[in-house]
Amino acid sequence: MTDENDYRVEEDSMGEVRVPKDALYGAQTQRAVDNFPVSDLRFGRRFIRALGVVKLSAAKANNELGTLDDEKKDAIVQAAREVAEGEHDDEFPVDIFQTGSGTSTNMNANEVISNRASEILGEEKGSKAVHPNDHVNMGQSSNDVIPTSIHVAALTAVEEDLLPALENLAGELDDKAEEFDDIVKTGRTHLQDATPVRLGQEFGGYAAQIEKGVERVEKSRDSLRELAIGGTAVGTGLNTHPDFPEKVVENISEETGVKFVEAENHFEAQAARDAVVEASGALKTVAASLMKIANDLRWLSSGPRTGFGEIDLPAVQPGSSIMPGKINPVIPESVCQVAAQVTGNDAAINVGGQAGNFELNVMKPVMAHNLLQSIELVANVSDLLADRCVADIEANEETCAENAERSLAIVTALAPHIGYDDAAEIAKQALKEGRTVREVAREHGLSDDELNDYLDVRAMTERGILD
Repeated sequence: MTDENDYRVEEDSMGEVRVPKDALYGAQTQRAVDNFPVSDLRFGRRFIRALGVVKLSAAKANNELGTLDDEKKDAIVQAAREVAEGEHDDEFPVDIFQTGSGTSTNMNANEVISNRASEILGEEKGSKAVHPNDHVNMGQSSNDVIPTSIHVAALTAVEEDLLPALENLAGELDDKAEEFDDIVKTGRTHLQDATPVRLGQEFGGYAAQIEKGVERVEKSRDSLRELAIGGTAVGTGLNTHPDFPEKVVENISEETGVKFVEAENHFEAQAARDAVVEASGALKTVAASLMKIANDLRWLSSGPRTGFGEIDLPAVQPGSSIMPGKINPVIPESVCQVAAQVTGNDAAINVGGQAGNFELNVMKPVMAHNLLQSIELVANVSDLLADRCVADIEANEETCAENAERSLAIVTALAPHIGYDDAAEIAKQALKEGRTVREVAREHGLSDDELNDYLDVRAMTERGILD
């Protein structure tokens, strides 16, 4: 049975609402909690941090412009900084699947900061000595605060987490490309034997995929750098000082250490979420690269007795609850699952990006959640793949050499000398009789000297015709 003393009564424009007595949030947040019992998904640390930074930056700007007094500014800045630093994360209970503008979460922040700032000034929670709308939200609207917070959260996550993780992975793959450069193996196309490659060339290809992924992510930063703050309700900037957005953006850049700029066009910045779609597209491409690389590692290490067995992945845990001694490629499997999740997140973001009706996109919360989750997942799993898998991969040189010599595809090097049709006959005979191309070609009149020149598998890994 609930005790009435566990609650306090707060008011908003719709009337009175009972709020948990000790909560820093207020009436509008409680309404949202009651209205949206949809999932267990809430805005995470990155977004709440960004929201706190935006609010304290706005308070500083309003003070500089003479619209907010020093006492209230100092209290708001202190309270908003506490939000940014994670002291009040439990005070953000609103579901991701809420009003599409994110108004509920903006008001959640306004109420938490308002009540905490009032406490700092010696007043009680709910007193509105520092008002959530008039003071904390001064010069702002949910319609510019939420997209601004999305961009701040996403770009700082890209700079601080994602790019360093991708560069770490690219570096480990580059190291393996150099280490394995002299190891010749059979190439494979369509999962069938193909002409030889060097193991280092394969790993160099993986490294290049991730390096190009870094470039794609870096390009998306320019769009995320633009902030919607100052557009207020529809992009016109009604009820905002003309110099407000410039000062807020400067403050945000100073607080985060990341360069931000005012949106070039405030109507685009609020009506559309194309920057989020663009960034997610880059992440989806990186995810596709990660899945390709992870699956190649699984194939190359398959076995250990009946698979390709050309590389050994580090053994990090037992692989089976029933088969003793079995070791599975668990890190690449984790990577593949992340790639699937990021691809799904991108689909939701793409649909969300189409929901910009006239002057406002109304799917911002789910787009923000998915983008930030994708950044976090790709960053974490890239470091995992680099540090707990790629760094300790070992090559099985003998297996690679044997597979290269046994491959029927090395007959390709004979074609310029004996013709395609005769080379195909040699390959077919070798396959039928279970012999090597070299053995059969000798019976077709090629000398050992010619075969040593033409069937030099190391030389086949470079451009040119073998003489």
